[in-house]
Amino acid sequence: MSTIPTPALAPLYYLANFQTALDWISARYSDLLSPEEGEFIQQFSALATPSRALLVRLAMRKGEHFRSSKIDYDEIGDITQAAQPLCALGWLRTDAAIDLPTLFNLLRRDEILRQLPAAGTLAPSGRKGLTKAALLEHLMTALESADSSPREQPLRNWCPGLDDSLYSLTVNALCDRLRLMFFGNLNQTWAEFVLADLDIFRYEVVAIAPESRGFRCRGDVDYYLHWHHCREAFEGGQPIHDVLELLGEPVTSNPYLLARHDKLVFRMARQLEREGAWDSALSLYRNCGHAGARQRRIRIFENSGSLQEARALAAEALKAPESDSEQQLVERALQRLGRRLGLPGQRVPAQQPAGRIELELPRPDHGSVERAVCERLATSEAPVYYVENALISSLFGLLCWKAIFAPVPGAFFHPFHNGPVDLHSSDFRQRRADLFDECLGHLQTGRYQEVIRTHYASKFGIQSPFVYWGLSQEILDLALLCLPAEHLHGWFERLLRDIRANRAGMPDLIQFWPRERRYRMIEVKGPGDRLQDNQRRWIAFCARHDMPVHVCHVQWTET
Repeated sequence: MSTIPTPALAPLYYLANFQTALDWISARYSDLLSPEEGEFIQQFSALATPSRALLVRLAMRKGEHFRSSKIDYDEIGDITQAAQPLCALGWLRTDAAIDLPTLFNLLRRDEILRQLPAAGTLAPSGRKGLTKAALLEHLMTALESADSSPREQPLRNWCPGLDDSLYSLTVNALCDRLRLMFFGNLNQTWAEFVLADLDIFRYEVVAIAPESRGFRCRGDVDYYLHWHHCREAFEGGQPIHDVLELLGEPVTSNPYLLARHDKLVFRMARQLEREGAWDSALSLYRNCGHAGARQRRIRIFENSGSLQEARALAAEALKAPESDSEQQLVERALQRLGRRLGLPGQRVPAQQPAGRIELELPRPDHGSVERAVCERLATSEAPVYYVENALISSLFGLLCWKAIFAPVPGAFFHPFHNGPVDLHSSDFRQRRADLFDECLGHLQTGRYQEVIRTHYASKFGIQSPFVYWGLSQEILDLALLCLPAEHLHGWFERLLRDIRANRAGMPDLIQFWPRERRYRMIEVKGPGDRLQDNQRRWIAFCARHDMPVHVCHVQWTET
């Protein structure tokens, strides 16, 4: 593929993008907007261009406090003049009280020593070598000892001799709520527009109906913000009991919000389990719908000595496992529990063994055991490639592009999705059953090669949850020549059964014999390395379906 020149951005590209987002929100979420948000959108659109541009520039920067001397944009011009209407609306303040740590973030070290009286009391020898952090600690101690000193005050009070002023943004939270409504999450930022403008990221164009949106009601927006606050509290180290009390029960029927709630509860239960608070962890797991919660209950019962409870729950899980992963773990648990309880051995279906390769290699300079095996096994008639999870996943994504990017209601609601929102939902395939049947049907009719090649050429570089565009034309051609359609069908069906779990664990290498139109996959294990559970599941699947897969065990030769 030829290199595409990077397009130039218009001077006010960021303002145009922000206005596009506001127009999108107004058209699709007008009934969800609070009075404050609706008024903001109206007032923002009525402002002069410099004022709108300044607000967007500041909203896209980190933090909420900005020294005027650090705000300089040619396309905006006079910052003081542009800021006046924003100050009149209360969106910017010039008199915000700030604490000492915030002040330190705004000042250079030399400014601190010149402007703060307590810093000036240090002898020159005491100042030398002190970092800003050490100076802050010194001044915080001085501030604590002076009971009458204010803990927060405007910049001009902290530094009366500083020839500068401070602008403080007051609408950060409001802009975050609008960003949340547009993207449906707080992980994506306004930078998505820029990355798309620069062609760094390209997204599939999906027909998004006006009624397709990420939130159904205002309560969903509020609950997401509440959940996000609780997650930040947990990740910030707040006691789990306090976070749980703050989180409460989910007050939404939105399946994606419920999934986020359950995942956070699972993470907190897992932390409690690590800390040995087993009863509290069990209580959380019992009411948690996140994948793996039942298996963790089995482990707690087992570790705490409640073997009969563990065995009963494991037997129940084995009747209807939620995934291949749970089945694998439950079968092992039943074997362990049977031994500990003195029961007859639990019969587990034997896994067909993979082929085995033993290699002794000199330790490579590049440090990659996979590359070293590639170099040893490859011949001119049978090249070997390091593809890991990329090849099969990419072939699936290319064949099923039409189904994956189908405009299913609620699956896409803004232009920057790299895949459908419901990708990991249990009904993902069911909601697109006819389309997946059509795509996978090409494997039977023989059209699959044409479809894959067409999408490889026409969609190249577009974001996809499955396709790795580093996949070369050479590998693609060899794969379509050597991989039987029935093997592709088996892999793709397994992917669809559990996308989250089954996109990983595929063998590292693939070797092709193009003259014979055959292949083998190779999982590489260096000295002391063992097969992971997801790798064992993939290898067992391939072995059951007579798909050639080998495990290569490498030892380094003695030097």
